[in-house]
Amino acid sequence: MNEILFQLKRLQTISFAAGVGFLILSGISAGINPSALFISWLFAFIFWTGLALGCFNIAMIQYLTAGRWGNVTLRFLEAGFMTLPLMAVFFVPVLFGLHELYPWARPAAVAADKILQQKVHYENFYGFAARGVFFFGTWILMATRLRKWSLQQDSTTAAAPSIKLRTLSGPGVVIVPLTATFAFVDWIMSIEPAWFSTIFCVAILSGEVLVAFAFVIILLAWFCRQPPFVEIVTPRHFLDLGNLLLAFVMFWTYVAFSQFLIIYSGNQPHEIGWYLRRVAGDWKWLAVFLGLFHFLAPFFLLLFRGFKKSAKRLVVIAGLIFGAHVLEIFWAIMPTFYPAGIKIHWTDFTAWLGIGGIWLAVFAGNLKRHPIFALNQPANEKIISATRHAG
Repeated sequence: MNEILFQLKRLQTISFAAGVGFLILSGISAGINPSALFISWLFAFIFWTGLALGCFNIAMIQYLTAGRWGNVTLRFLEAGFMTLPLMAVFFVPVLFGLHELYPWARPAAVAADKILQQKVHYENFYGFAARGVFFFGTWILMATRLRKWSLQQDSTTAAAPSIKLRTLSGPGVVIVPLTATFAFVDWIMSIEPAWFSTIFCVAILSGEVLVAFAFVIILLAWFCRQPPFVEIVTPRHFLDLGNLLLAFVMFWTYVAFSQFLIIYSGNQPHEIGWYLRRVAGDWKWLAVFLGLFHFLAPFFLLLFRGFKKSAKRLVVIAGLIFGAHVLEIFWAIMPTFYPAGIKIHWTDFTAWLGIGGIWLAVFAGNLKRHPIFALNQPANEKIISATRHAG
């Protein structure tokens, strides 16, 4: 445990210092090219908020099911979703960049576009800001209650905290994805007001869960040879997590391909424009990359039981998915602003690394403050006993 705490403190210190440094570099761009900075900020904000929400959704599923796979990763998931207050702070700069990011925030664009005029009562500064406050307020309120009850369970064998966790998680697995759907309509879809899709946000949400699974697999592989995990974690835990990773790789692919197939078949000008921008110029190579490394390669490798039971092999697949998801969010946002082809600004790196550095620092702080393995959770004793017996 002391070794884990030492590593977490080092991660926290390095991540915070790097995050502050990269945010300062990003701030320099505010006076040089504010438009590029706000676009980069939106990309980074969407990714790191999505990772927190992915952890949130998986944690609530674990509270409801008490699965073996989730018991060893629960504290990682909780530390992840407790970064939501931080992301609420990082939402504020988005409000200052609305004019640069969204056509509905530019009066001249609204006056020249009938579609924007029809949406003006919903898409406006006050509505956008109020909904953002509501979304984060709802998520943070639920997250803090769940975290509180989970920690209470550490100090008692009574079932009351777990009952509370399940009582809130039941409606929570509906409330969080539903509010996140509206959030991503605001934050991503409204940058192209003429385009709409009924399953776009489902693809984003499934990608969040996928990248959250990849994230906790990387962490578990990092800590699995140190106490207390070395006495508890077995290849079966990685097999279960690998199976879940495979399931969400397939689900994300199904949703993303279904959206493409429906829009391609319909061939409506107001729908196909979104895809045309994402296969224009160099963007088509990024689309091919996503097809290969967000689906095909992970899908093929995860079919093999040996890859899923090996921590070293599974962590490579998880890292590949994590990196591919970064590029998926990049591909979902950037072609709107750079339709001619891939254009990378240095703030794309500094904003992502800056927000990510602070995110990891807060995550590490959340993780080291409390027992890294959840105690007295449902079925914990059975899991530990069975693991030791198998060993």
